[in-house]
Amino acid sequence: MSETKNQRIHFIAIGGAVMHNMAIALHNKGHRVSGSDDEIFEPARTNLDRHGLLPEKQGWFAEKITPDIDAVILGMHAKNDNPELEKATGLGLKIYSFPEYLYQHSKQKTRVVIAGSHGKTTITSMVMHVLRQAGKDFDYLVGAKVEGFDVMVKLTDAPIMVIEGDEYLTSPTDPRPKFLHYHPHIALISGIAWDHINVFPSWEGYKQQFELFIQSIGKQGTLVYCADDAVLQEVISRCSANKNYPDKVLPYHEFRSKIENGTTYLVPAENNQGEIPLRIFGRHNLQNLAGANLVCRALGIGDADFYRAISTFTGAARRLECIAQNDTTTVYKDFAHAPSKVAATVAAIQNQYPERRLIAVLELHTFSSLSKHFLSHYRHSLDPADVAAVFYSHHALELKKLPPITPQEVIDGFGRSDLKVFTQADDLQDFLLTQNYTKSNLLMMSSGSFDGIDQQGLAKKIVSSVEK
Repeated sequence: MSETKNQRIHFIAIGGAVMHNMAIALHNKGHRVSGSDDEIFEPARTNLDRHGLLPEKQGWFAEKITPDIDAVILGMHAKNDNPELEKATGLGLKIYSFPEYLYQHSKQKTRVVIAGSHGKTTITSMVMHVLRQAGKDFDYLVGAKVEGFDVMVKLTDAPIMVIEGDEYLTSPTDPRPKFLHYHPHIALISGIAWDHINVFPSWEGYKQQFELFIQSIGKQGTLVYCADDAVLQEVISRCSANKNYPDKVLPYHEFRSKIENGTTYLVPAENNQGEIPLRIFGRHNLQNLAGANLVCRALGIGDADFYRAISTFTGAARRLECIAQNDTTTVYKDFAHAPSKVAATVAAIQNQYPERRLIAVLELHTFSSLSKHFLSHYRHSLDPADVAAVFYSHHALELKKLPPITPQEVIDGFGRSDLKVFTQADDLQDFLLTQNYTKSNLLMMSSGSFDGIDQQGLAKKIVSSVEK
């Protein structure tokens, strides 16, 4: 695909988080963009409407597909029998998944792809933050809102493209992981922990996707990987004999650090750097920083510039995000949902505030987390919390067509007899409001919304009750 100005581009399933951001990016680049979807939620609805891209009606309309369309971009939310997809196929139009389109857009760029079961959004955000501070021009795709960046996708004529590489399926017509389409010049893998069991039902099958990703880098590329992750080390060693194994392989370990008065300080090995105060914390974030550092070096950013920039990095939205605090209480929300992410997030807050009680609540929202036979993977992940609670809704189980699970099965899976289990959002909220938050923190973890709980409002109530 040779991208020219003023192309006619249609999005099937325009309401997705990445899809609607990509539609806006292409609209801003001068293309004529249209789209359809059968459900569009906030913030996509408002964002699309602001740019004049919100469909007049929700649903699929074959008549929107006309021969003058230059490219159709197909989202994961659509089905194989989508009438717009069938019409586009019948007309012989060029149909791309969004990763395929991104690759075509970035063929002449230096492509940086950040992959891994956890931490990829944060590391992508770190690299973006440092590049911007260094005055570098770059395009990007990231899976969350990042402070200082208006959108999650930017497509221009910049020489660099930074991509958060997701291992989930590409589209309804392409069961390959998204990250296999990008063919990076510089790739990072943060770690491997089994996820997405609905599409990768075996542990070996899931790990194999990362082997394929490593092969996709090619001999001339650079692979950066977390050497603290035993599973990733195993995958790396299996790949090293492959003829396409990258010539340049850079392992990284958790940065040295110390905590003083609730602030984490980076302690670089280089004596001339001094200690660098950070606005983020936690072992995974210190690993993420080390990986981002090597990626930035590969892009020509010196360590001094990296450390200067990273000291002002505040994190990506919903990644250990502070939503309310006072002198004795802090409320965090986090996107953690897979077992390894939950354990790391709970441990990070417990280590950062050892003198405070920790109240931790997790929503089971994904296909994996709501699967009865997967619950044991969460065993002991909430143990560092003084008070632990789990929430799930029967509606979510019905939507995913999963069999019911009982509160006792959740308790058994987590291996914690005093675990509180809730299936009604009001009951959970009432429970949280009755806790004593003096010298205590609250952590709310979910890739969903706790069935519509106003987490910001709840956090403000909690903090104000302690102040009184």
